Amino acid sequence: MHHTALRFLLLPLLTLLLAACASIGSPDGGRYDEEPPKVLYCTPGDKSVGSDKKKISIWFDEYIKLENANEKVTISPPQMEAPNVRADGKRVRIDLFDDLLPNTTYTVDFSDAITDNNEGNPLGLYTYSFSTGSTIDTMEVSGVVLNAQDLEPIKGILVGLYPADSTFADSLFRTKALPRVGRTNGSGEFSVKGLAHGRYRAFALQDVDGDYTFSQKNERIAFDTVSFATSQRPDLRPDTVWVDTVRYEKIRMVPYIHYYPDDLVLLAFQEDGQPRHLLKQERLTAEKMSFYFTAPSEELPVIEGLNFDAASLFCEASAKRDTVTYWIPDTTVAKLDTLSLRITYLDTDTLERLVPRTDTLDMAARTTYTRQQQDRQKKMEEWLKDREKQARKSKKPLPEEENPYEFTWLEASVKPSGSIDPNQNATFTFSEPIARVDTTKLHFCRKVDSTLVEVPYLFLPDEVNPRVYTLYAEWEPKATYQLTCDSLAFTGIMGHTAKSLKLDFRVRSLDEYGTLFLRLSHIGLEEGDTAYVELLNKSDKAVAKVQVVDGRADFFYLKPAEYYLRLFVDRNGNGIWDTGCYDELRQPEAVYYFPKPLTVKAKWDMEQAWNVQGIRRVEQKPKAITKQKPDKKKNPKDRNRERDEQRAREREKNKRG
Repeated sequence: MHHTALRFLLLPLLTLLLAACASIGSPDGGRYDEEPPKVLYCTPGDKSVGSDKKKISIWFDEYIKLENANEKVTISPPQMEAPNVRADGKRVRIDLFDDLLPNTTYTVDFSDAITDNNEGNPLGLYTYSFSTGSTIDTMEVSGVVLNAQDLEPIKGILVGLYPADSTFADSLFRTKALPRVGRTNGSGEFSVKGLAHGRYRAFALQDVDGDYTFSQKNERIAFDTVSFATSQRPDLRPDTVWVDTVRYEKIRMVPYIHYYPDDLVLLAFQEDGQPRHLLKQERLTAEKMSFYFTAPSEELPVIEGLNFDAASLFCEASAKRDTVTYWIPDTTVAKLDTLSLRITYLDTDTLERLVPRTDTLDMAARTTYTRQQQDRQKKMEEWLKDREKQARKSKKPLPEEENPYEFTWLEASVKPSGSIDPNQNATFTFSEPIARVDTTKLHFCRKVDSTLVEVPYLFLPDEVNPRVYTLYAEWEPKATYQLTCDSLAFTGIMGHTAKSLKLDFRVRSLDEYGTLFLRLSHIGLEEGDTAYVELLNKSDKAVAKVQVVDGRADFFYLKPAEYYLRLFVDRNGNGIWDTGCYDELRQPEAVYYFPKPLTVKAKWDMEQAWNVQGIRRVEQKPKAITKQKPDKKKNPKDRNRERDEQRAREREKNKRG
């Protein structure tokens, strides 16, 4: 009896306990936890001095977690042996393995990596620090890192400071690890903390090998030859006081210490002369083989055939000679399943010098010459069978039609086709390099009423690509032109010829275009400098480029659209943007953006003034074409506010009902 009664008494209590344990969320009507975790204490203490501990614990008032600690947590001075930073229940544990430096302030910048474990409420920007000496350094500087060529914010790049009295030579950035570092966020913003008061120079480094020095050509860098002094002063910032989750009571001004400078701008770049190596080689078809290099070269590779005569090869190289294709017009060579060869090319050695290197390779065709012929024969037979099937189905003979697989024709793509702008030219790209053009089989005419009248033209090869030709003509607006190419007008190096072509070009009316006249000031040109303005589309790609002359840059024949503007200062007069060089202390050529889009309309002449340096560089590039977006801001979850607003709407609805 006693045990039975006890069982009946305990059963309801056990049921309630299980229900409470199963309910990990907020009970109906209760408040959600929107409070961020709070730091209770640290060992060693935050901002403690005279510390020699390499094991650090930071305790919180609730269970916490670290998000993307490898990306967000930055320890300064940087550690050569990666520290162990991890969440452990209600604390963060940090194990340092490098020897601690004497009289040095250490900072652990967590950014926004710390959140509570259940709701994900962020602690916010948090930094822990301690000193191995008798004082702790508290100065800090901040700013932004942008890509020098297009002013894109750079996320995740290291920013470091050297004392201004350090020797500014290649031995500094190349041999001495950055003594204090920070890391940029999604907006390219950085903060370097724990500084002693003094003068510094700022550097940025996309550290590939983790040695905190500029040790490889493929590391993106930035440097500033101008030094700055740290400073601080009391300041105020606004803070909102809320009555509840919906209404605020007031905005109060909260005192804090403002550290300077807070507006550093570093323009990052990658130097020319990247390490050059043979990346890969391939022979996709029997008639050609390609070699891909990691960087350009002024010299072409030298091929020595081991089982064929390399003199029969035809070389096609890209503009920068980082891709080289060898065509094989000799069918006796193309029929070889494997070509054995020696290739000699310029390669970067361990001392970063370009030196000749020779590799012996066997180039096997992915699809052999025999297999290609068999596949073509099979397609010819399938085409004939399909024709016979169609004839039986229609019960009458089909019209004569050429078997498309009987011959391999030289193909050509033409851009633009159909309509053309008055300032455009038509580009022909052929399926193989051109061996011969018979201009007597080309006829270029203008349509006048119903008559074709021959007019002057030029049909010239591209200076780099042997597969490209350009048709040049004086295009009259609203006129129609016709280019007729007889068969055998074009012959490729493989012996293939093109079918006859008839192409019509309609020149657009001037009423379809707008014009943009730019008046530029404060470009900052020095003697010998020129400048170019690029017209950009919504993808930040240049669609037109004009040189600045006497402070003007004019764009004609613009199609109605929304455009953006970018200007670069051309210091060496080569007409293209050039990067910088650390060893020469040469900065990349300056780039500026017009801060808003310009809408060009048909039949409109638009005039726009542009003070090129009128606003700060970090504010110039329009957000609409900035690809690197800011990190999503972490705020406490607004579920209480959302629920209060929903209940207020329901009460209002009930009143009206």
